[in-house]
Amino acid sequence: QVQLVESGGGSVQSGGSLRLSCVASGHTYSSYSMGWFRQGPGKGREGVACIDSYGTTRYADSVKGRFTVSQDNAKNTLYLQMNSLKPEDTATYYCAVDFSNGDYGLGPHFMVSEYKHWGQGTQVTVSS
Repeated sequence: QVQLVESGGGSVQSGGSLRLSCVASGHTYSSYSMGWFRQGPGKGREGVACIDSYGTTRYADSVKGRFTVSQDNAKNTLYLQMNSLKPEDTATYYCAVDFSNGDYGLGPHFMVSEYKHWGQGTQVTVSS
């Protein structure tokens, strides 16, 4: 079983920055895709940024150039540095991990249904 715990959310003004963290514990595997997803009010869950076990990253077009995903394997921690935040970034942010991406030859990906382990989410609110 894998546990994911996010932290770092909060309220900021437009143009501000936040850094989210996600600590993984329990049984993990060497091959994975870990991602940040978000769900705004009345919206579906969407992929924001992800990284695989090789360090390859992928970003949604809406956050390219503003968000940076990174990982510290020694600390089993995934990060999301969010700069130049906009009101439309307001959402609950979740981290998730897929340990089967290697079985399908996938790198980092945003296929929500393939992520079997999720954190509880952390709220990010950006005011104009």
